[in-house]
Amino acid sequence: MHFKYQRWDERFAKSKGQSPFDTLWDTFQELLTISSGDVQQALRWLTELDNDYDLTDRFDDYNIGDFVDELKERGYIEQDNKQQIYVMTRKTERSLRQRSLEEIFNNLKKGAAGNHQTDHTGKGLERQPETRKWQQGDDIANIDSVGTMMNMLRHSNIDQMKLHEDDIRVHDTDHYTSVATVLLIDLSHSMVLYGEDRITPAKKVAMALSELILNNYAKDSLDIVAFGNEAWKVDIEDLPYLKVGPYHTNTQQALELARHTLHRRKFANKQIFMITDGKPSCIIENGKMYKNSFGLDRKIVNRVLDEAVKCRRDDIDITTFMIARDPYLQDFVRELTKANKGRAYFASLDNLGGYIFEDYIRNRKRRVK
Repeated sequence: MHFKYQRWDERFAKSKGQSPFDTLWDTFQELLTISSGDVQQALRWLTELDNDYDLTDRFDDYNIGDFVDELKERGYIEQDNKQQIYVMTRKTERSLRQRSLEEIFNNLKKGAAGNHQTDHTGKGLERQPETRKWQQGDDIANIDSVGTMMNMLRHSNIDQMKLHEDDIRVHDTDHYTSVATVLLIDLSHSMVLYGEDRITPAKKVAMALSELILNNYAKDSLDIVAFGNEAWKVDIEDLPYLKVGPYHTNTQQALELARHTLHRRKFANKQIFMITDGKPSCIIENGKMYKNSFGLDRKIVNRVLDEAVKCRRDDIDITTFMIARDPYLQDFVRELTKANKGRAYFASLDNLGGYIFEDYIRNRKRRVK
C-alpha cells in the first residue's frame, strides 16, 4: 500500500498540548482501520511514516517502541501466544467505533447530507411550528398559547372572556419510534479496484452507526450483513476486521438474508441500508453459483428486483448508497429503487457517512396521525 499525505504538519500542529501517545494514537487507529485490524501491519506503516516524516522527532525521548509499550500497558494490544504477534483487544475495537462516530458527526456539523420528507404529523417529542386543534390526550405543554388566545378573543368581549374547547391549538410534534436496521456491506473485489479504497469508509460507517445505536438508541436494532459470492451476518465486534475478497456480488442473497433477519425483529419500522459500488454479478441457483461479470445480466438483475419487491410487500424500505458513478450502474440502482419504492443516493466516499447518518436519524422520526 502506498501513502500520500499532505497535511501532517497541520495535524501535528493541532495536537500541541497532547501527549506523544495521544498524538500517535489517532494516526495508529486510522492505520488499524485500513489494515482491517492487523496490528503488525499498522505498526509497520506507522514506522515507515515515522522514518519518512520524523513524527517522533517532535517528542523528547519517545519513539515507536515506547508507543508500543504504552499500547500494551493501556490494554489496547496484547500478545497472541499461538502466533506470537500483537492483536487488538476489545478496548481497541470499541475505541475504533467511537472514533468513527466522532469523525462522522464532525462532518455532519459542517453540512447535512441526505434529505427526505415524511408525510404525516402527530404526537411525539420534537415540537413543529405547525398547529392543529387540541384532542383528548394531547400534552398541555404543547399548547400554542398565542393561537389559542387569538381564537378566544374572536368570540369574547372586554367584560367576559370565554375559552371554548375548539379554541385550543397545539403544536404538532415528531414521534420518535424504534427502528430495525440491517446494514449491507459489499465486500466484492471492486471495493478496492482502480486504486481507490472504498471498503475503509464503509467499515467506518458501520462501526459508527453501531456505536450510535448502542449508546443512544438502545431500543433500536442493527444487524450487519456482508456480501460477496454469498451473504453472511457479521457481529459488531468483527467490523474492524472486514476484508475485501476475490468475490463477485450476490446482491440478491444479501437482500434475502436482510429480509429474513428483519422478519424476526418485532418492530413496526424496518429498513435496509445497502452500501455498494457495483452491479450484481452472481446468484445461487440449484446450489451452484451462476455468475456473469460482464454488463448487467438480466437473469441476475431480475432476481434482485424480485427480492426488492418482496421487501416492499413486507414494508421494508431499501436505501441504496451507491459509491460509483457509472451511468449503467446508476440505471440499475434506479430500477431497484423503483421496484422497492425506496431511496437511492449516489454518494462519494467523503460524504457517505453523512448521508447514512442523516437518513437513519430522520427515519427514526415517524409522524403518525
